[in-house]
Amino acid sequence: MSILSKLFSREPKGVDISQATGKLSFLEIDMHNHLLPGIDDGSGSVEQSLELIQGLQQLGLNRFICTPHILQGMYENTKESIETSRLTLTEYLTKQNNSAQLFGAAEHMIDDGLTSLLKNNNLSVMPGNYVLIEMSYLSESKALFQTISDIQKLGYRPILAHPERYNYYHYNFPVYKEIKDAGCALQLNLLSISRYYGVQVKSTALTLLKSGMYDFVGTDLHHTKHLKALQEIAIKYPIQDLLKHCNIKNAELANHFDEYISQTNSIAI
Repeated sequence: MSILSKLFSREPKGVDISQATGKLSFLEIDMHNHLLPGIDDGSGSVEQSLELIQGLQQLGLNRFICTPHILQGMYENTKESIETSRLTLTEYLTKQNNSAQLFGAAEHMIDDGLTSLLKNNNLSVMPGNYVLIEMSYLSESKALFQTISDIQKLGYRPILAHPERYNYYHYNFPVYKEIKDAGCALQLNLLSISRYYGVQVKSTALTLLKSGMYDFVGTDLHHTKHLKALQEIAIKYPIQDLLKHCNIKNAELANHFDEYISQTNSIAI
């Protein structure tokens, strides 16, 4: 069976999850997830967050840049609400003797709310001055390139979340290069390399991988169904080999993350 045939064959059923242990450790950090409890469509409680984190730790990840949605009219999070949730979860993890390290950022929807945040320079920024943005899955945002430019003018570096999931780009592949050329990095959802979001998303993700277009990798983990799918993907798919054509910068983010943690600990002492 060819590699391509294996990639598009049926997902495994009843796999031995222990086989997934450490499979994602090479990524060093999960830079896109919804682990913070009670503030968006991700984890609903600290207990659920712990379960998800433990699952990711089994996969080899222990550093997490948490990126809850900021979406006007639905998830109107702020730096303050995100930090409150992060502190609540951190305190709970400490009580559970869990060593996971968390940083609070956000996944900013390109909408009028983001326009206001840009105007007031009030973005939720990742270590290394990266800003994660997303668009609606239903229609392209006409403000994408202006948003990229506005983020850069503030001295930040934009990352477009899961570009493979925007169906309106699937038959307009040159637009991905235009986005990259504008100075915006691209982030792969690990679930996209399977058929979790559909065959077309998978096909687009594999094409972008082969073309060396991705800069970052994240789980975009929301719930236990995602976790189970990630465990199966880690067992079935040659993830490192699939990423070989891309200059993945997760390690850079991990270094910035460690610098932040070190500085925070020094201040605390």
